[in-house]
Amino acid sequence: MKEKKALICGVSGQDGAYLSKLLLNKGYIVFGGSRDAQNVSFQNLAKLNILDNINLVSITLNDFRSVLQTINKVEPDEIYNLAGQSSVALSFEQPVETMESITIGTLNILEAIRFSGRPIKFYNAGSSECFGNADHAVDEETPFRPRSPYGVAKATAFWQVSNYREAYNLFACTGILFNHESPLRKERFVTKKIISTAYRIFKGENIKLRLGNINIRRDWGWAPEYVEAMWLMLQNEIAQDFVIATGKTTSLQDFIRITFELLGLNWKDHVEVDELLLRPTDISVGLANPQKAKEILGWNAKVHIENIIRLMLEDEKTEDEKKT
Repeated sequence: MKEKKALICGVSGQDGAYLSKLLLNKGYIVFGGSRDAQNVSFQNLAKLNILDNINLVSITLNDFRSVLQTINKVEPDEIYNLAGQSSVALSFEQPVETMESITIGTLNILEAIRFSGRPIKFYNAGSSECFGNADHAVDEETPFRPRSPYGVAKATAFWQVSNYREAYNLFACTGILFNHESPLRKERFVTKKIISTAYRIFKGENIKLRLGNINIRRDWGWAPEYVEAMWLMLQNEIAQDFVIATGKTTSLQDFIRITFELLGLNWKDHVEVDELLLRPTDISVGLANPQKAKEILGWNAKVHIENIIRLMLEDEKTEDEKKT
């Protein structure tokens, strides 16, 4: 049986790195697509000790010709689209760039797969931001009401994928992933900001952790588990969309409290709410029902919030010790 080939667009991010590792362990030949494969920093791949095992290719997702050429050259069995601007906060500052990077890239991959005529399976990274504020646990049947430019872009990409699946019979699906964290998170994400600032305070730095709305509630999961759901979606007999989440919700305040408690500190002594950090519109509660993934894919989240925080703190400590 020939080795499967996977092309991961957005290979340098958190999910791209963990997915690469998973696929390598499953015997795949992994191609990592990036806008400028020669000059991009692949520190996440290096941190997981897999950089040398990835075949890096330059691909400009906003350029149809570049996408088609890459697909014809690589001849992948599976394509994972994890690319595009990934920060909700940044999307308010850069709404046009966010919309273009997510929707045009997705459309070009879909059209290139159709154009190539190859039986390629396509996974698209969706987001819980599509749902906006919901007063109940959302699932695959819940209507989208996005409240950020990022959410609007992800909702658009979702319908592009759905349309290509129905109109052109492509094996194309979207994983509607709720928040998922890991030590590979960048500082612009609030979880990493909390972990790293709390650790610096623990080490004796005289600083405050400044945050916006700490009353929001989110369903936080563990990224290495979530990439497994992506892979399982493409092994399914038919292409279907899935909500991927833990099914449990935690307030940002509790995330902060647990982090400081694990360091032997009282969060109230070190946290300041800064109104300048409030978003124009925000989702107050993110809660999901991931039952479909459990029933059809046999997937469910095993790592929950305290362990996620503990694992992120352990990594913060390890990285700090490397510097000394």
